[in-house]
Amino acid sequence: MAGRGWKGSPPHTEAEARQRILEAANRCLERYGPVKTSLSDVAAELGVTRQTVYRHFPSTTDLLLASAESAAEPFIERLAEHCSTREDPGEIVVAAIVYVLEHLPQDPRLSLLLAPERADLLAVGITSPTAIGFGRTMLRRFPVDWEALGYGDEDLAELAEHLLRVIQSLVTAPGVPPRSPEELTRYLTRWVAPAVPVPVNG
Repeated sequence: MAGRGWKGSPPHTEAEARQRILEAANRCLERYGPVKTSLSDVAAELGVTRQTVYRHFPSTTDLLLASAESAAEPFIERLAEHCSTREDPGEIVVAAIVYVLEHLPQDPRLSLLLAPERADLLAVGITSPTAIGFGRTMLRRFPVDWEALGYGDEDLAELAEHLLRVIQSLVTAPGVPPRSPEELTRYLTRWVAPAVPVPVNG
């Protein structure tokens, strides 16, 4: 693969180039944070032009979303472990929402999905097909027999979307003052948990 820059070591394939761009984005997110990281930072990290990065990621939003997606699987594993000792579906969902709101901001790649300053990512990323797919995967890793409750794949996708929208609303409008984790747990237990075990198809 032809290419200039790349600090003297151009990638051999398109896939390698894309992976190296993604790795550079991850380093920039660690260094500058989710709000200040720009495509120019990533290009400088690689020793290439912005146009080179644009050939693989059409926009900064696309690049940062790809970075967030690369961090989703390890986060889901930690979340599933956190909820593994619970049995009630409603309690599990509440615990999951509270965990996400507490711990996602600590990951520089995933926190950009929840950063109000990055409304482009918050609007697109958290309810994108990819995010809903990860949400469905997350639900299936909880200790719940969803099929016995009447939930198929489409139902779980809708439930994942609903929970993501709840998370989105709590990020953009957390309340004044914001609820503590304990207060949020009580709130969600009252208004979200009761609906979860009810089969969608009746």
